[in-house]
Parts: sequence; C-alpha cells; structure tokens
Amino acid sequence: MSDTALLVMDVQRGIVDRFPDDDYLPRLRSAIDAARTAGVPVIYVVVGFRPGHPDVSRRNKTFAAVSQAGRFVEGDVSTQIHPDVAPLPGDVVVTKKRVSAFAGSDLDVVLRAGDIRHLVLTGIATSGVVLSTCRQAADLDYGLTVLADGCLDGDPEVHRLLTEKLFPRQADVVTVEEWVKTLSG
Repeated sequence: MSDTALLVMDVQRGIVDRFPDDDYLPRLRSAIDAARTAGVPVIYVVVGFRPGHPDVSRRNKTFAAVSQAGRFVEGDVSTQIHPDVAPLPGDVVVTKKRVSAFAGSDLDVVLRAGDIRHLVLTGIATSGVVLSTCRQAADLDYGLTVLADGCLDGDPEVHRLLTEKLFPRQADVVTVEEWVKTLSG
C-alpha cells in the first residue's frame, strides 16, 4: 500500500456541525488509525479562503453564498479539522478553493511527490467533495477506493445513488470495516 493515501476531506468544524451523525467520526477515526498502522499516509483536505474572499467569484453559485456570509476564512474555527479526527504533527493538510480537492490546491503535486497512485476517499459531503474529487482523480488516472460509510451527505438517497450506482464506475466502493480488514491482512 506504499502507493496509497487516505484522503480525509472537508471534515472541518464548520461542516461537521451541519451533519449530525454520532457514529461518523468514530468510524472515520478507525479508518485513519488503521491507515497509520499500515503505513498509509493520511492527507487532510479543507476548504478555506483568504480574508475578504478575493478567491471567490460572484459567478460561483456555491461559494458566492459562503463569501457573502463571511464563512470559511483561513484560520477561522470553521476551517479547523474536527478534533476527533485531527491530524498529527507532520501530516499534510491541503487547502482547496473549490469543491474538488484538486481545485485551487497543491494536492496533485503532493501526491505525485509521494509517488501516490491510489486514493482512498472519505469526507463530507458525498455529493460535494467526494463526488468532485472522485471524478477528477479518475480523469488524472489515480486508482480509487471510496469508503461508503466514511462519507456523509445531507441527502441519504443521493448518498446511496452515488455509492451504489455512480462511484463503482470509477472506484472500488467498500465500507470502512472492509477496508480496515484489507489493511490488516
């Protein structure tokens, strides 16, 4: 698994609080712990903008609303990774400027520098960062695994459709428990 990395995407305070699921963070923590034990790098991806949001276009429907509300300014509490799954010293944290983990970030540079060729995707929301990152990573020729229950979405039906119908076209889709078992041999 030396060519694999676990991506923990948008699991930050300003996002987790909007998705009440008491089992999600402990489940995600188990995937992170298993990755570390197996020597799989854990890379965190957060969304964050400069003060005043000069990096957000008024034409961007999703982020224009964020900008007007003054949310997700780099350094703000909303951009902090939730403490239940917080990175360790030395972990890579990538800041993105759009929905995909690759958009406006140096994620691809970090992955290529580490000879990473396979990504294991987790995050909030399934229909946001996970979907956009999955599609872009597939186009960049990364191998992909999506941890279905390592993702969360506000719409359970959308989550189901993505994990059962769309993601399998470009990724292996497994549960956290199944992935952890593969890591432990």
